[in-house]
Amino acid sequence: MSPTTTATSAIAQAAPPTRMYLDGVWREASNGAQVEVVDPVSELVIATVPNASDDDIDEALAAAAVGFRTWRKVSAWERSAKLREMARIIAAEADRFAMVLTAEMGKPLAQARGEIMATADQFDWYADEARRLYGRVVEAHTTDTRILVRREPIGPVAAFAPWNFPSYLPARKVAPALAAGCSVILVPPVEAPLSGLLLAEVADRVGIPAGVVGAITGDPARISARLLASDVIRKVSFTGSVPVGISLLKLAADGVKAVSMELGGHAPVLVFSDADLTTAAKVAAAGKFRNGGQVCIAASRFLVHESIADDFTEQFVAATRALRVGSGFDASSDVGPLGSERRRAAVEGLVADAVGRGASVAAGGSRPADFTSGYFFEPTVLTGVTADMAVMSEEPFGPIAPITTFASFDEGIAIANSTRYGLAGFVFTRDLATAFRASEELEVGMVGVNQLTIATAEAPFGGVKASGFGREGGAEGLDGYTVTKYMSMLLGDGPA
Repeated sequence: MSPTTTATSAIAQAAPPTRMYLDGVWREASNGAQVEVVDPVSELVIATVPNASDDDIDEALAAAAVGFRTWRKVSAWERSAKLREMARIIAAEADRFAMVLTAEMGKPLAQARGEIMATADQFDWYADEARRLYGRVVEAHTTDTRILVRREPIGPVAAFAPWNFPSYLPARKVAPALAAGCSVILVPPVEAPLSGLLLAEVADRVGIPAGVVGAITGDPARISARLLASDVIRKVSFTGSVPVGISLLKLAADGVKAVSMELGGHAPVLVFSDADLTTAAKVAAAGKFRNGGQVCIAASRFLVHESIADDFTEQFVAATRALRVGSGFDASSDVGPLGSERRRAAVEGLVADAVGRGASVAAGGSRPADFTSGYFFEPTVLTGVTADMAVMSEEPFGPIAPITTFASFDEGIAIANSTRYGLAGFVFTRDLATAFRASEELEVGMVGVNQLTIATAEAPFGGVKASGFGREGGAEGLDGYTVTKYMSMLLGDGPA
């Protein structure tokens, strides 16, 4: 079966929603406008979704306001049960969801299925956390005063998610919002909206009240501006680029809205001289090129101790060359296409800049010759990389692995911390002291030691510096969706 037929048939077989979900109703845009969903393998249109009008956005806001008043009064135990059922359905239908995900954004089917199971984990985790919104009683100065601290839902949420994980990243916003008692308007990525609409479908199927979950599709800039201009929205959650995040922060500031921002990263990988090189090279190659390198916490800069640099590079290049590029529906594919032609052009530009400044291409470096369509780019390893090259300071968000060296622990840490990003960092070492020291000195929100895949429902995910603030996942993931209310009660003289 050809890649084109596969993507088209996958959409037909899985039958994802292709309409917006407003106030418990599936519907087209009020003005009939649509946007196209393009298969990144064939570059052909495989679906259309509504392009929400201003009236549609206003309807979503009105529904979210009513939905919040309803949902906040639902008991934590009932909210928990709804989230648990959502998790069950997502896991049970993982094959269907994965087909849609691969069709619209291209990642290999096995990776897509892994994303769907991680999506289910989010709802399963927050099904428990919904019942753990603990307050506390504080001892007052006097015996006739009672001080209570209570956590309450912050209000309707506007949630914006990117295309690289179009199911998992929306889930990291929708699940904690629902757990806390908030309503949420999800704005799925315009490039890959179907997976987000599937989450709204599941919410509808489990009987979450109308208005509590909304999903609107279309022009993200126009939708975000109108949502954030409304007094209905109390909280904004965004995952995406730094420039867009800054724009949303400015809009949110005008309305004094709470925000959480995950704005990408440029993760350093420190490979120390005592590392297990064979394991490090294999783990690094598999982790770096997962999802075509289109991962916020993807390893972006490989900093290798000079004493082992040649050996590590040789093994890393061999592992990279063994990866197979192809359609996500081809079971032999390790690396699918990039998300768009714009993304591929950006990757090509970074490689050209590095080579123009003296770097060498040790593997890959160009579009695969075997494909006449699709946004493919070979897994690429660059050596002889220097600090002045754009790939060392700009988030590559693609299959590029630049390798440079360091001579001492302090130099390695200095290079690792030399960018404005601070999302994740990685360390390969067999020495416990080095692992602790490096983990503590890296200016990042997350550290993986001897591993590159660290995102999980039970742990907080987020960064520092230009990578944003706020956390998704773990117990901390509820913090951004709640407000703290303090109540002081004077009891008077006591019973008569």
